[in-house]
Amino acid sequence: MSLRALGLIATLALTACGSSSDMQLYPTAGPLALQTPPPVIHAKAETTEETSGALTFKLSDRTKCSGTWSALAPKVVSKTRGVSLTLRGGPGGKYDNSTESVGGINTGEIYAVCKDGTVVQGKFVMGSSTTSGTGTATDTRGNTYKLLF
Repeated sequence: MSLRALGLIATLALTACGSSSDMQLYPTAGPLALQTPPPVIHAKAETTEETSGALTFKLSDRTKCSGTWSALAPKVVSKTRGVSLTLRGGPGGKYDNSTESVGGINTGEIYAVCKDGTVVQGKFVMGSSTTSGTGTATDTRGNTYKLLF
């Protein structure tokens, strides 16, 4: 989601080292979706300038959960190596490496285990170099969520 993929998430909001971003899980099916209004779960994704990090949140009954978000941000690595015929380039010539993100849509996943043993897992997509995405998640309590960040 970097997240610059959530660069949670990719991402999610990217700023400085150690930055974090919010993602929301909206119940769409299951026991929580039947409540009026359905509760919204706010999750915090850490290190959103990277391609994975910690994920923490509380379920609607205040049960603490922690896990990981991870986004695939394809990169292209190019190498330049040339022969220099001048003294300026030094013996052996010029050598350079560069890495850049590939434009398009990046995929990612979340996985968390709660204090009571509930497991929440999901998948999301996000645009390259963006801080937002969408996906779905489920938990072992029978709920399905729309994931937005």
